[in-house]
Amino acid sequence: MAPNILAAIAALITFVFVIDLLRRGVLREKYAVLWLFFSGAALLLAIFPAVLVWFTGILGVAEPVNLLFFVTIVLLVLVSIQLSYELSRHEARIRRLAEEVALLQEEINRQRKDGD
Repeated sequence: MAPNILAAIAALITFVFVIDLLRRGVLREKYAVLWLFFSGAALLLAIFPAVLVWFTGILGVAEPVNLLFFVTIVLLVLVSIQLSYELSRHEARIRRLAEEVALLQEEINRQRKDGD
């Protein structure tokens, strides 16, 4: 029973932490929804461990902990892919903005030179 209590406390702490980050404007809503969903699911599985055993039986996995580890790994891979996508998108936007600033700076320098 102690592991379930520890898991429930960890899920609650994660849930409260994400809500606090969201409230302070540090974490955007599109990321918070995912974390809130998974912390809620973790809380559900901690309170009702039979649900995990039921899913394990349906999917034909040997042990419930194997299913839990697999789902956790898939979650982390998906989050990594999402963050890589966001990073790539922001890098492209930053590069484009830097090019625009350089062009504007060159135009300002040219106009100052022509004005002299």
